[in-house]
Parts: sequence; structure tokens; C-alpha cells
Amino acid sequence: MIDRELKRCLGQMMKGVQVVAATHGGVTRAYCSHWVCQVSFEEPILMASVSPKHDTHPLLRDAGRFAVSILAADQVEPGQYFSYPGRKFRHIADEWLVVEDGWPVVPDSIAWLGCEVEDAIVGRYDHDLFFARVVAFGEGRLGEPPLLYSSRLGWRMTGEPARERGDSIRDRLLARLEASDPLEEAGD
Repeated sequence: MIDRELKRCLGQMMKGVQVVAATHGGVTRAYCSHWVCQVSFEEPILMASVSPKHDTHPLLRDAGRFAVSILAADQVEPGQYFSYPGRKFRHIADEWLVVEDGWPVVPDSIAWLGCEVEDAIVGRYDHDLFFARVVAFGEGRLGEPPLLYSSRLGWRMTGEPARERGDSIRDRLLARLEASDPLEEAGD
């Protein structure tokens, strides 16, 4: 069990929201996640964290593939729907999943990614971690702000840029480095 104060701190972490869907044996299920992330710059590899208790888990595991739909800020409703096991709503919202090139995706999302599982960490944590290669994708509303989620702050949308246009913090830091005495920094 996570300490209460630590849980409040962890709850401040803001992450993008995705819907992860898998199809196997003619059945499709999906869940809302903010625990999908890119794990490599060199290769298109993602990691998806999936609870073995969720009805999507066995489909994803057995199919060895899944689709990730990156939700836009105006897609809280499908995000909320897929936050619950489909059986709770008796799969009433079929309009929130369509098939694109053989992948179950949320229509009008920012983008979707078709992923094939290459590796997994299973049974070690309360969620299994699936590492997958992106083998297909589709662009949607790329210019839209993404939907964000924090367990402490709830649903959010991206806001204004964190820096002024044309302001390069990197360039300022590099200039400071160039102006500094490297021997002084090394303690010599």
C-alpha cells in the first residue's frame, strides 16, 4: 500500500490520456490509460501498463497486439467511458471505437498507433507492462491540445506554452557553459 502523503505527491504527475484497445477471437475491449509512454528515441517502442483484472488484458495478451488512441482535450467523454470496465456500461458506446486498417481506435483522436508486443513484465506488479513496437499509425487532429490526467487534479487540457516564442532556454544555457571556465567547474 502506498503511503498517503506519497500518494498525494504521485497524484501531481500529469500525463497524456490514451485509449488502449485489443481484439482477439472476435471480441474487442478497450480501457482508458495515462500509463502509456514512449520508451526509446532510437526505435518506435511503447510501454503500456495493463491491469490483469481488466477485461482488455487477456485480449491484449493473447492477440499480442493493441492500438493506442491519443485523446484530444475535447474527448473527456470517451476517456471517462473507457475508464470503467465495459461490462459496467454493458458496452453501450460502440460509436467510440472504429476499425482503421485493422486496428480498433477512437475516431477523431489526435492520432492512433498500432502496436505489436515484443516483450512483457508479467506478474511482478499489480499491472503487467507490455513493450510494443509501433507498426502502424494514423494522424488525426494533430493540432488539437491533448487531454491530460492527474489522479489529484483530474481531467485537464494543455494550456499555454511554458516559454515565449523564440526564447531558447537551451541556447542561453549553452552560452553560459561556453562563457564559464571548465577548470573552475571541475574543482581544479
